[in-house]
Amino acid sequence: MIKGFILHGISDIPELHLLTFLLVLLIYLLGLTGNVAIVLLVCLDVHLHTPMYFFLTNLSLIDISSSTTTLHRIFIAFATQNNNVPPLACMAQLYIFCSLMSNELSILAVMSYDRYVAICRPLHYHTIMSRRLCGLMALVSWVFGFIEMVPTVVFVSQFTCYISKEIDHYFCDVLPIRDITCSDTSLLDLYILSFGNINMSILLLLTITSYIFIIKCILRISSSAGRRKAFYTCSSHIMVVVMFYSSIFLQYVATVSGSNMGSNVFFSLFNTSVVPMLNPLIYSLKNKDVKSALRRKLNFCGSK
Repeated sequence: MIKGFILHGISDIPELHLLTFLLVLLIYLLGLTGNVAIVLLVCLDVHLHTPMYFFLTNLSLIDISSSTTTLHRIFIAFATQNNNVPPLACMAQLYIFCSLMSNELSILAVMSYDRYVAICRPLHYHTIMSRRLCGLMALVSWVFGFIEMVPTVVFVSQFTCYISKEIDHYFCDVLPIRDITCSDTSLLDLYILSFGNINMSILLLLTITSYIFIIKCILRISSSAGRRKAFYTCSSHIMVVVMFYSSIFLQYVATVSGSNMGSNVFFSLFNTSVVPMLNPLIYSLKNKDVKSALRRKLNFCGSK
């Protein structure tokens, strides 16, 4: 029985603590700035009040919450030189992070459906993607993600003995905690393998299915300019989907394959900090509407 956990930092080399802290802080601030800018632009610019940017706002809110939830322990540990985390705080971090990952999977699937309707059924787009439906899909994505992870936290919180109080990670995650417990983990493993993996597979399948229909529609467009425009419309979302699913897969493989802590931490850090930083860059650099909205707001502020 333990009264708290000790989180390992990103690097065990004391000479690299300052450098890694500054690097992670820079990535976090860049991601925070980019995602906050996306949220503010969509809220303030009426030209962005469309389903696509509504779901992009949800994605940015998830990225802000996810990176803050996981990385704040690094900042606290560096400032206080204390890596201890109470069990309740550890369970809360685990629950929020896992729920947000589930939310992001759902939002990405919903965004792929939005692109399918926009390209394959453009004349009925505003009828199908009504404000009510968009709000309902976003609400279900958020609620389902937080409900889905309740059993996971319940199973983990019922662990009663540990072989060590040191978690070989920089934040409280399911698999690192499972690795240090001597309690029975069969229910947790069964839930992850069944419900968790099946849910992720279904969402990935829905995303892929949407793009199969999208590609079929694009190939039927007669003009090359029309095909390029359609592909350009989907390119940002495709890049985000590939990057997010790849990071999750690499993080999972690094953990279950028994890789060393360095590779596990690297893939986790990429998923929790680099991906949230790149998402707004991908959408802003490849999206004319976002760049136009940003120029309008900057010109408006400059005129004042």
